[in-house]
Order: sequence, then C-alpha cells, then structure tokens
Amino acid sequence: MSEPTLGIITQRLPSGIVQEEKSYFRKLIVAGQKLGLNVFVFTPWDVDMERERIRAYQYIPDENQWVRKWVPFPDLVYDRFRYQPNEQYRRLKWFRSKYSRLLYLSSPIPGKWAIHQFLSQAASVRAHLPAAIRYDRDEDLFEFLRGRRLVYLKPINGTGGRGIIRLEKLAGGRWLVQGRNRKRSIVEPKRVLERQLPERLADWDAKGKYLIQQGIDSKLPDGRVHDFRLLIQKNGSGEWEITGCAGRVGPRQSITSNLHGGGKAVPMSELLRRRFGSNDKIESIRKAIYQLGYDVAKEIESQFGRLCELGLDIAVDPEGNPWLLEVNPKPAREVFNRIGENETYAKAISRPVEFALWLYKQSFGKVRKQQNSRRQLLAAALRRLNMRNRRKLRRYRR
Repeated sequence: MSEPTLGIITQRLPSGIVQEEKSYFRKLIVAGQKLGLNVFVFTPWDVDMERERIRAYQYIPDENQWVRKWVPFPDLVYDRFRYQPNEQYRRLKWFRSKYSRLLYLSSPIPGKWAIHQFLSQAASVRAHLPAAIRYDRDEDLFEFLRGRRLVYLKPINGTGGRGIIRLEKLAGGRWLVQGRNRKRSIVEPKRVLERQLPERLADWDAKGKYLIQQGIDSKLPDGRVHDFRLLIQKNGSGEWEITGCAGRVGPRQSITSNLHGGGKAVPMSELLRRRFGSNDKIESIRKAIYQLGYDVAKEIESQFGRLCELGLDIAVDPEGNPWLLEVNPKPAREVFNRIGENETYAKAISRPVEFALWLYKQSFGKVRKQQNSRRQLLAAALRRLNMRNRRKLRRYRR
C-alpha cells in the first residue's frame, strides 16, 4: 500500500520558490518521512485541473534540495495560506471550494472582529476578552476613549503586527500616538489633542478596516511591552494539547512584541518572574493561561469546524489576569526555537504531521472497513452460491 500524502498549500512568490516558511516546510517533510507520510508543497497555481494533478515542490533530504514534480492530488491538505486581500487569497478560496472533497486539517475561520463577536458570547472566554468595537466613524473612537487611558487600533485582517496603533492618554488631555506601518516599520510617535486624532490616524486609512481594542497594561519596568504566544495543537490522538507558551518582548519604542517586528523571545517563567516574584503566583498564572487556551480552541472549533492548531497572543495585567489579544489560525512556532526549547520546537513541527496521520486513519480507515465489509459479504454470498451449485451437481450425477 502506498504512503498517505499531505499537501501543504501556500502562497506563491514572484520567484516561484516555496516562500518564507521554506525552513518549516522542509522540517515538516522530514518529519513526515519518519512517520510514513509523504509531504509536499504546492500553490493554487500549480494545479492541473484537466488531469487532476499538481506540480509540487518536493524536498530531497539526502541531496538537500527542492525539486518540482507532477504528483496526484493529496489525501490531506494543510492550509498555510495567510489572509491577504488580493488575488492570491481569492485563488485559495477558489481551490478550497472546487476541491472541497479533499480532507483539510483545518476549516477557515473569520477575521479578528468576527472572532471577537463570537467569543464574547462564550461564557468560558468572555471575561478574558478586552472590550472592542469596529472603527467606522470618528464618533466610535471618541466614545470608546471615554474613561480609558490606553487603546489599540488593529487591522481587522492584519497579521504580524502590521499597521497597529497605540493611543495612550497623557496629562493635559493629549494622546500619545504610536504605531507601525504596513511594512512593520515604527512610525515616529506624536502627541496630539483628542480632537486631532482622526487627522493623525488618516495615514493608516483605518475607518471601516480597523477595530478599536481596550489596551492591557503590559509594560515591563524598563518600559518595553510584552505578551505571550501560546501554541495549542491537535496531537496524534486527535485531542487538543498545549504544545508550549513563550514570552515575547518588544524592542524599545515599539508598541508590539512580534518577533518579525524585532521582538525578543523569552521563556515564559522568566518573563513572568520579572513581574511576579512568587512561584505560586507564577504557577497560578500559567494554569490560567493554559486553561484559556483550551477554552478558546474548543469554542472556536465548535462553531467553525475542525482545526489543527491555533496560536494565541495573551497579555497578563498587573494583577496576573490573562487577556486574549488575538487568535492566529496559521501560527508560527519559531519562538520556541529562539528560547532554546528544542523538544517543544520539535513537537510543534511534528504535531501537524501526527494529527494528519490520525485524521487519515479515522477517515480513510472507515472507508476501508466498509469496503472490506462489502468484500466479506460478497465472498460469503459467493460461497453460499457455490455450495448450492455443488449440491445441485451431486443430485444431477445421481
């Protein structure tokens, strides 16, 4: 019997090379080979619809090189396509719609605002959600600022810290406006009056495209912001399991802690100890963060369908309460490599492969059982027919 196959669908670069997750894909392919799963990479543009085949990228470990080869459609698909409001993403939606019969490790989930609205109705999660509204009018912003001293504005469909804005209330009724542009570059901070905010925010073209979110005080004593990235994944038994959680500390003058934006990875316990000296307090916070991870994953999956993994960005306030800042359906895992947690990093890579194998056995195993059952019933019917024919032949010979 041939090995089951897993196709990783991703974006296409102008150069035609696999793309920014090339190192992760290479590790996935090697992990798959060890477990008996044939893994390859492709984009929606690599599909030959007439012949139902794919011109895939395959990695050859012994030769340390990538090759292109025509292959049949995979048994399973691992979607690593990050949202982009462009033709690339529209092409992915076309592929998933046309080939819905394929077995996908994860279902699509909506953007930040829709997820916030859904989770705000979940009893197990709503207490950990910062208040948020859509930014459609200037009045939305002014109303949300009342009684608050710290607010974030985030692109509804943004990723990686791009385009995020931080508003902090200062003495004298002014607001400090800090942020990053769409290329993640730090924008020069400015102090403006509240009535001047819409004009200052015009550079981000935020109306109708952003949400306004309650800020959580997460500055360290040195003034740098920080948060935690929790990775929760399905294991080889199809169950949710916390793979790991690591801290991220932003560079000076940064309003975000994302690694792509210059953030530094720090072990979770070390970062918590900088703010909470008690081991009991640290352990209590860790348990609360982990429980929040399980609750979020189960709630989202119950509403939007099967999932493989989620990355959760979590802030901890001065009292030690965890707050869910963002849900990432296509999470990175490099943070564990950077803090030297090699076992966690290896697990973060292998788990999608292990889950894919479990899902394959669950789905295709049922089909094989049904086929075997039909074969057994047919064989039994043929045996009964042969026995009747032999009895008739004996009576005829007499």
